[in-house]
This record gives sequence, structure tokens and C-alpha cells, in this order.
Amino acid sequence: MTKRCEHLVVFSRHEPEFSTEVTAEEKCVRGRPVQRTWNHFTSEDGRFFAGIWEGEPGCIRIDYTENEYCRLIEGMVILRDTQGAEVTLRAGEEFVIPAGFRGEWETVEKVRKLYVIYQP
Repeated sequence: MTKRCEHLVVFSRHEPEFSTEVTAEEKCVRGRPVQRTWNHFTSEDGRFFAGIWEGEPGCIRIDYTENEYCRLIEGMVILRDTQGAEVTLRAGEEFVIPAGFRGEWETVEKVRKLYVIYQP
């Protein structure tokens, strides 16, 4: 099927699927942060997603099976790998977390990000 303009997903004109959840206790290192997601797009095969995500301060364990592009809209996070190396990221920065990355995501200040996820 050929896609047309009516199939475009313009975030500012689109009603996303919204969800909010408290992070599962077994993933928490510090705190029990609330996460909110405004998912604007899911591909027909369920392997590609795009939207906005927001997280409260806290530190959680992460184990990526997906590839994720992020652009921080606001806030500050520290990503830490299993060897203890870390990267601090702030509003305005863009980055990709590759599938296979394991470690911690620490939200230092409430964060809001644009995400694009591909699940191989």
C-alpha cells in the first residue's frame, strides 16, 4: 500500500498513546522513578517506535535489546556501563544507545526525551 500525507505522524498534530508507570522494583538501584511515555508511532511489524518519554529522578538498571536514538529535551542523565564508565548527558544532546548496552540510567534532573527505537 502506498502511504500518503494522511499517514504522516506530526507529533504536534497527533494524539499519542499515553502511559505512566512506576519503575519495577527489581530494576531500581535508587528511588522508584515514575516514567511517562507518549508513543506517537509504532510500525506495523511492532519493531519501530517513536515518541516522547519523561522520567523522574532515580537510578535504574538497563539492558538494551533495542537500538535507541535519543534527544534530551530537558533534564540531565548519567549513563553508566557495567564496567563503571559513565557519560553525563544534558538537554540538547543527542545520542544512540546500541542494542547490547547494559548498565544504569540515572536521572539526575527530571528528564524529557525524544526517542526513536528499532527492535531488531
